[in-house]
Amino acid sequence: MFETLKTQHAAIKDRKILDLFDAQNDRAADFSVALGDLHLDYSKTQIDTDIRAALLDLANTRGVSAYRDAMFAGQPINDTEGRAVLHTALRDPDGAPLMVDGADIRPDLRATLDRMNDIATRIRSGAFTGEGGTITDVVNIGIGGSDLGPAMATLALAPYHDGPRCHFVSNVDGADINDKLQDLDPKTTLVIVASKTFTTIETMTNAQTARDWMVQGGGDSGKQFLALSTAEDKTAAFGIPAEQVFGFEDWVGGRYSMWGPIGLSLMIAVGPENFAAFLAGGKAMDDHFCTATGADNMPLMLALVGLWHHQICGHPSRAVLPYDQRLSRLAAYFQQLEMESNGKSVAMDGSSLDYVSGPIVWGEPGTNGQHAFYQLIHQGTGVVPCEFMVAAKGHEPDLHHHHQLLVANCLAQSEALMCGRSLDTARDMMAAKGLSGDELERQARHRVFAGNRPSTTLIYPQLTPHVLGQIIALYEHRVFVEGAILGLNSYDQWGVELGKELASSLAPLIKGDVSATDKDGSTAALLDYVLKRA
Repeated sequence: MFETLKTQHAAIKDRKILDLFDAQNDRAADFSVALGDLHLDYSKTQIDTDIRAALLDLANTRGVSAYRDAMFAGQPINDTEGRAVLHTALRDPDGAPLMVDGADIRPDLRATLDRMNDIATRIRSGAFTGEGGTITDVVNIGIGGSDLGPAMATLALAPYHDGPRCHFVSNVDGADINDKLQDLDPKTTLVIVASKTFTTIETMTNAQTARDWMVQGGGDSGKQFLALSTAEDKTAAFGIPAEQVFGFEDWVGGRYSMWGPIGLSLMIAVGPENFAAFLAGGKAMDDHFCTATGADNMPLMLALVGLWHHQICGHPSRAVLPYDQRLSRLAAYFQQLEMESNGKSVAMDGSSLDYVSGPIVWGEPGTNGQHAFYQLIHQGTGVVPCEFMVAAKGHEPDLHHHHQLLVANCLAQSEALMCGRSLDTARDMMAAKGLSGDELERQARHRVFAGNRPSTTLIYPQLTPHVLGQIIALYEHRVFVEGAILGLNSYDQWGVELGKELASSLAPLIKGDVSATDKDGSTAALLDYVLKRA
């Protein structure tokens, strides 16, 4: 599948990216793609016109467009679970009829969004109260997709917060919920329990602890709990009234779910109008993805750049580097989106993949990362393709000089990765410091930057709800394209199950209820250590 591209890579692997700019005056414009004011620059890569054509041909050969259309039409492209994949419908509840299992799903989507708008408005206005009056704090309890998305987006849109304070609990480690609840008032706190099945062990353990805390503190757990779940029997048994339960269908995967009820905490924080702008941003990217062709399609090109770097060039990881402190959870969110979706070793037909699948995704916001891992990115022996993001304008007009410095650092880093520093330049630097001979040579070699390290830059006017929606949908569709080309199912996650099953079997052993006779020697020894010291 990748033979042509690998041949092309072998022929140009030592070529200088900088030379491509000398050969083509308009390279920056030609190797960029825009959606309105959202601008993706991939010119600082080894991709040239011939390589791009081969990448686009690969996408055509693998039927990406037809597979995309099948997804938007509601066909069950998640074929290991027999489900449609329609998180995109959550951001378009007023669209044309969309049939799943013989029924139009749009009316239910609209009704659920209207219910979300209503309760968010009542909470924000003070019409919905706790035992102590107006709700001051919201605690969202979930894990994975029920936490990472809304936690990331709520932080990202902090300038738009004008509702109750929002807190997020995910880890079953008691320290997480203890630290989040200790300064809150049980009588003015609303708890949202986010679990589709209402059986997720970490979430339900935390939910029970939060309910005990609320009752002991004088709150009303029936009144001050909401559930984001389809398991109405279990939410009722927990004591949550039906009107405070918001369900979503099985064609919405957890890591794609914050566009619907899982995003309720975000809606409460920023308000229904800003949440609507967030949905509109996602829909704008959907429309672009479905209509833009070839190199003018931003999700397609972002995916093809990623495939080029990972599957063809052999770079095992990619760094997501937003130059925005409020996007400090974005890398973790994209980490789940990519690695849970495309971290597979089996093709759709059940055969073993004979090529690597998803990359390792990691990162931190700039400029913090510059003083941590950028040393390895610039001078390490391996190459890490970097994906920079930055807004032209910040949200703090009185601190504009901060933002100017932030943008300067972002642009400088991608330039430095590409240009590097030669040994001759380093020698001149050391000579200017008065060094000579062997010591000059030794010191100069420490100051060499290989350069020729690829990066992309996503730039936008300002981080607004609409722009955030565009960015998240962009990366969702990027994952879709990569999965389609690789021939795997991006929408199941069986790899999550085995550890959960074993944890359930180990829980009684940790309590000392059963002998660990069926465990391997290492697990049995570690269990023995815990039992003797807990």
